[in-house]
Amino acid sequence: MTDVTEAAGATTGKVTGGRTAQLQHTGLRHGWTTGACATAATTAAYTALLTGEFPDPVTITLPKGQTPAFALAAERLGSGDDGRSAMAGIVKDAGDDPDVTHGALIRSTVRILPPGSGVVFRAGPGVGTVTRPGLPLDVGEPAINPVPRQMIRDHVAGVAARYGGKGDVEVEVSVDHGAEIARSTWNPRLGILGGISILGTTGIVVPYSCSAWIDSIRRGVDVARAAGRRHVAGCTGSTSEKVAVAVHGLPEDALLDMGDFAGAVLKYIRRHPVDRLTVAGGFAKLSKLAAGHLDLHSGRSQVDKGFLAELARHGGAGEELTAAVASANTGLEALRLCEAAGVPLGDLVAATAREEALAVLRGAPVAVDVICIDRAGTIVGRAEPAGPRGAHDRG
Repeated sequence: MTDVTEAAGATTGKVTGGRTAQLQHTGLRHGWTTGACATAATTAAYTALLTGEFPDPVTITLPKGQTPAFALAAERLGSGDDGRSAMAGIVKDAGDDPDVTHGALIRSTVRILPPGSGVVFRAGPGVGTVTRPGLPLDVGEPAINPVPRQMIRDHVAGVAARYGGKGDVEVEVSVDHGAEIARSTWNPRLGILGGISILGTTGIVVPYSCSAWIDSIRRGVDVARAAGRRHVAGCTGSTSEKVAVAVHGLPEDALLDMGDFAGAVLKYIRRHPVDRLTVAGGFAKLSKLAAGHLDLHSGRSQVDKGFLAELARHGGAGEELTAAVASANTGLEALRLCEAAGVPLGDLVAATAREEALAVLRGAPVAVDVICIDRAGTIVGRAEPAGPRGAHDRG
């Protein structure tokens, strides 16, 4: 695959911030979204239908004007007696991003439709179908998101104008082994069944941008609200998720895989409220939230033992225990020291994390409770529901 412009937007000029600056700073290689790959495959297939030849590489224009070129990994013009269809396939290259779809073969089969049909989208093998409301697509639609759809429509129109076509086509997008890949995504929980989604708003994957995870959090809130769920849980991992289910009996579509992105959950629920939010997670991660961190990743925030020591002191710890907490090797060690002395550090962290969450919610009509667990899934701290209330601005 070649890139005929500087596809991630990286130029020789000075860059001070944003996604391009992140890429330049890390030295990591960008990649392409499934939406960009599907657009390129569609462009090649429709060109072959109208001209008899597949462009290879095939160049497309992304929403921000970049013009990458993609090598074809598969092509077929017609099949048996069907001379009015063409298929092209492109292997997705996610660059240095740890993307489960890296290396997947994205195929587009284009068929001519009667005049006036427009562009009709179909889910082929390995592409999911929407089965629940709350997503940006109607129930029953193939999981090809709005921006990739528009990219495909624009490129179909461009090919039609260039080679004398009408632009009335069926576009069937498929992904080899997509059903298996989807098991490692949010799709089954969101009610997208049968395969992966065709995604992307810029066409470019910036390594470790975290945008896909944050977007999945937002879609999870949308699905829960559309299903009438008024109580959702943001969980840092599978263990805390199981605890939240055990405590509150929440259904699957009320569970948000928050991961490290507490801020993303809180800010989106601030704009799209539910009656109640449970925040559940490991003691160490939630101690970061209690200390005011909204990104709980170990590379971007650390457990502040001094902060924990101050909480312990307010909870009744003497000078010796306070000093021991401050010098503890891990947050869990600090917790165990306090447990042994009868100081409820877990509850104190949970209560303080709840106050930080309410601060981010800025008085939105959402009650918040917090559950802290240890690595075994044992509850080590609780804060009962509180809120809503006015709070200071935290972003």
